[in-house]
Amino acid sequence: MEKKIKQLLLCLQLEFALLWLLPLLLVVLYEAGLLTEGIYADDVRMNYILQTLGILLAIGLIPFSLRLFSMSLVKYVRSLSLPEALKSYRRWSEVRIGLLLVAVLVNLSFYYLTMDNTGVLCAVMALIASLFCVPTRRRMLDELDLVKDEHNTPAL
Repeated sequence: MEKKIKQLLLCLQLEFALLWLLPLLLVVLYEAGLLTEGIYADDVRMNYILQTLGILLAIGLIPFSLRLFSMSLVKYVRSLSLPEALKSYRRWSEVRIGLLLVAVLVNLSFYYLTMDNTGVLCAVMALIASLFCVPTRRRMLDELDLVKDEHNTPAL
């Protein structure tokens, strides 16, 4: 079981690294001129629509991703057997990272399409929120109630 926990942790850490690397790749593509930027910079109506959509995505997805994970963890994952709990924990962690990734990538794209700083601010908010999701062994064991209370040692 220890091997499965290590594999799960490695997989989640790689996915978390992708959450930070994909936006960097997007920025590099825009800055290198491979993707067109500023298409809607002069269009006030489209600028307003994209900025509003980006703000709503950030306001909706950031708290939803953080709250959804804790609700599913408390109500569902802790009641499963350990192998099933690990699978469900991975799935919900991937959903959470995916929701934050959508908010980051969409807002960065909106920034480069409109050249308005609102997109960058919303993307940075989502990246900061991702710091509450850093996958560590201690966090995973605590969230799955696999730690003994006396000395914080694994209950495996």
